[in-house]
Amino acid sequence: MTEPGAIDTGIRTLGTPKLTSRLPYRTWVDDVRLPIQVDRELCDEFADPVRLDFEAAGPRKKLYFDPSRAKCAIVTCGGLCPGLNDVIRAIVMEAHHAYHVPSIMGIRYGLEGFIPAYGHQPVELTPERVADIHRFGGTILGSSRGPQSAEEIVDSLERSNVSILFVIGGDGSMKAALSISREVQARNLKIAVIGIPKTIDNDINFIPQSFGFETAVFKATEAIECAHTEAKGMPNGIGLVKLMGRESGFIAAQATLAMKEVNFVLIPEAPFTLEGEGGLLPALEERLKSRHHAVIVAAEGAGQHLLDRSGATDASGNLLLGDVADLLRSEIKRYMDARGIPHALKYIDPSYIIRSVPATANDKVYCGFLGQYAVHAAMAGRTDMVVGKIQDRYVHLPLELVTRRRRKLNIYSDLWRAALESTGQGMLAGMLPRQETHG
Repeated sequence: MTEPGAIDTGIRTLGTPKLTSRLPYRTWVDDVRLPIQVDRELCDEFADPVRLDFEAAGPRKKLYFDPSRAKCAIVTCGGLCPGLNDVIRAIVMEAHHAYHVPSIMGIRYGLEGFIPAYGHQPVELTPERVADIHRFGGTILGSSRGPQSAEEIVDSLERSNVSILFVIGGDGSMKAALSISREVQARNLKIAVIGIPKTIDNDINFIPQSFGFETAVFKATEAIECAHTEAKGMPNGIGLVKLMGRESGFIAAQATLAMKEVNFVLIPEAPFTLEGEGGLLPALEERLKSRHHAVIVAAEGAGQHLLDRSGATDASGNLLLGDVADLLRSEIKRYMDARGIPHALKYIDPSYIIRSVPATANDKVYCGFLGQYAVHAAMAGRTDMVVGKIQDRYVHLPLELVTRRRRKLNIYSDLWRAALESTGQGMLAGMLPRQETHG
């Protein structure tokens, strides 16, 4: 288990800030450190809660970059997520109106946009161009998956005289940002690299809630409500909803708590069994006998231990998942048919609808803060970092820290306990954590 002293929360800077900020607000946070208690909810490296000090996010009195000469670039990477356009807009508006940065460049189609061979031309981002983009889902810059050469990316940054690069993306994108920053440092260049963590799965280390997650849960509940309506509309109806969550079940668990109609929620962190004592299928049979309908919510990464996996990976290097929905549909049919139990199963996969919608009001507010704080950090010469919100405080976190591992739903947590209580599935094998022994 990692000791608290092994966690470095310091933020690298490009040099000593010497220029006086002309922001009128005077709410400076220079040298402010925020003590935050970190537990298994944020990072499972610690058995017990520990206190770590993080650098506060916000405007600094002294700037490193001369705003009148700075040039920014923004890139969005990976899968779509509600709020991407909101973050882009917030960065552009803050850089232009607060700091009067003369040029903000949008990189098209993710990291491919830096590589000349792909032929993606950058676009100039002005307040007029981004004024209404927060009304729409997706990203006006486009996106792509897969690694690109850090050397070629930094070559492109040099050619374009970029001072600040904002990388909006998930775990893989943050690792790419770290590689880019290390290449910048190796060349002794003065380019700030700032990450804005984005993952609809909510699985970035030390980030308790990523932007777009609340929107995703809200849209997921609509799918669950439809599944419940379908299930109740026929004898022994079963509604099955598959939600995002490759390695973490946050969306599935949160949506389950929001919609009390869910009877079984399956997540990657709690491996379930199909038959025998504590099996899902006997429990489903009992549910149908007593209530004549059931709703099952499964995260896409659930049940992988029951599926054959090829070991192949996608463009981002993620292992290709087996389809838990196919497994459940075939096994439910086999089990019920063998026992002469008539049933009807309706399957809903709302993944692409959820990813592509505009952000809800709370997520829009969150995205606005992230964009503003990212600009403040960059102008003060911070680099190798991301902006994050922990316990209602916005802080700077080192890129190395958030890329150490992916965050997973802690099955010892109140969140999972509440999900088990809501569904009543605590009797299923694998749902409850093994009892910890204390010597």
